[in-house]
Amino acid sequence: MGTAYLYSKHVPHIEMKTIAESDVEAEQQRVRTANARSEKELQKILAFAEQKLGSQSAKIFEAQIMILNDTILMGSIEKRIAKELKNAEYIVGDEINKYKRMMLASPDEYMHERARDVEDVMHRIVRNIQDQKLFSRLEGASIIVSESLLATDTVIFSRNQILGYAADLGGVTSHAAILSRSLRIPAVLGLRNVTKNVRTGDSVAIDGYAGTIAINPNAQTIEQLEKKAERLKAFEEQLTAFAPLVADTPDHKHIELSANIEVPEEVDYARAQGAAGIGLYRTEGTLLARQGDPSEEEQYEEYKKVAEATFPHPVIFRTFDIGGDKLAPGEYHEENPFLGWRGIRVSLDRPEMFLTQLRALLRASTKKNVRIMFPMIAKVSEVRRAKEFLKLAKNELKARGLHFDARIKIGVMIEVPSAAIMAEEIAAEVDFLSIGSNDLIQYLLAVDRDNAAVAPLYQQFNPAVLRTIKAVIDAGHRKNIWVGMCGEMGGDPIATILLVGMGIDELSVVPTVLPEIKKIIRTIKYKDAVRIADKVLTLHTEDEIREYLASVIKKQLPDIPLED
Repeated sequence: MGTAYLYSKHVPHIEMKTIAESDVEAEQQRVRTANARSEKELQKILAFAEQKLGSQSAKIFEAQIMILNDTILMGSIEKRIAKELKNAEYIVGDEINKYKRMMLASPDEYMHERARDVEDVMHRIVRNIQDQKLFSRLEGASIIVSESLLATDTVIFSRNQILGYAADLGGVTSHAAILSRSLRIPAVLGLRNVTKNVRTGDSVAIDGYAGTIAINPNAQTIEQLEKKAERLKAFEEQLTAFAPLVADTPDHKHIELSANIEVPEEVDYARAQGAAGIGLYRTEGTLLARQGDPSEEEQYEEYKKVAEATFPHPVIFRTFDIGGDKLAPGEYHEENPFLGWRGIRVSLDRPEMFLTQLRALLRASTKKNVRIMFPMIAKVSEVRRAKEFLKLAKNELKARGLHFDARIKIGVMIEVPSAAIMAEEIAAEVDFLSIGSNDLIQYLLAVDRDNAAVAPLYQQFNPAVLRTIKAVIDAGHRKNIWVGMCGEMGGDPIATILLVGMGIDELSVVPTVLPEIKKIIRTIKYKDAVRIADKVLTLHTEDEIREYLASVIKKQLPDIPLED
């Protein structure tokens, strides 16, 4: 709770101007000077972040510095200035915006967050071309309210007395969210229109558990929030004891509890929170801010780093799971990217890219804790084709005399309804299944979860969704393989008992909720969870199911913070 500061980040105005040939060298020099100044600024931010967060978390800023040092990108900008005879800031904005547009066209929220990081670098260069000054200091303790919050903003503001953040845009996959957690500063992102309803000086209270902000709260609301804050503090103190414990029910049913991460620097945090491995490592980060695909060596170094940091626990690497809009050369557009060229479809259509990634993953598997997972599988033939590529990659490495885990385990994500229906046949081809609840729900219910008009129809407790999940779990078990879940549903405390009772073997969640989910698992007997799941599967509406599960949680674990 505190006073709001409405932060309107200055977006530099970019105007296209034609220049004379005699001015080309001067415009190119403006870019070089701005680039050098931008790197100096980011090096300062990096050093400050290392001091405040540690070297691992601060490495986020090294990626932005790498963009500035990308000789291909910067060379292209200088060539365009000379060829097109346009001013420096226009060419910089236009060239870097190509990457941003392709990322935003992707259906994946992960790519949307990375697009904002790229845009941040572009704005920094343009501001320095135009010799503009940046925000530095803030007087007094404040809650920052902004349209968006970037990693650089988070670190720069942390030099001030910041109580929290609230933003229109962003989500749990953003670097700003990751850094806020590291700094232990509450942040509520994705509020859509908070900047239209808050003014500097307003009294506000942000609730990270509920994902809400109270504007000029009355005395009753303040009292309620203060009591909730006290309960949460007491609950967090309890959770610290759960991190080193195994996720076993009192009657000895073991659940593998893992973490979803996207950068190597998150491994240490996930392990500190009690993760028994990495259940989902998103490999798409190696594709960012570059022209062309990452080399085998680049990928190998990253995957090896993650595998070694996770050892002896397993790490599941998901092969590239983004739309063709990012990977295709030039301007690429799809009318409906959700149903388009994405996931395994892209990999199978681009064999060299796929083989390069598979070789890198295999080379990183020498400690035998690496698993490979294929996304967006829709039919058995796609699994078989992917396995053929994996076999080819193994043969290529053998020919080069390189070592790898010859019996590496492979799995697939079940997120397409056709794959859910064919789960038993698919299970016969692999070593594990992982349910991607986010996409599975929107495909089953025909609901675009990013469309505000239909967002209320996105219901993870819809009976059709739950019966499908149960059918997938049963199908996997009939083929004697384990079944996990790596979507957001797996990290929802209300869903934990239900999923355990359905027979789920593994849950992979965002690291912050690991202790809470572990506490629930260690509190509820498996036989009781089965009974609860059986009851849920007889109910007919989402509201009935949610109310029943919430009542169970409140009765069995009254200290778990749930919203009324």
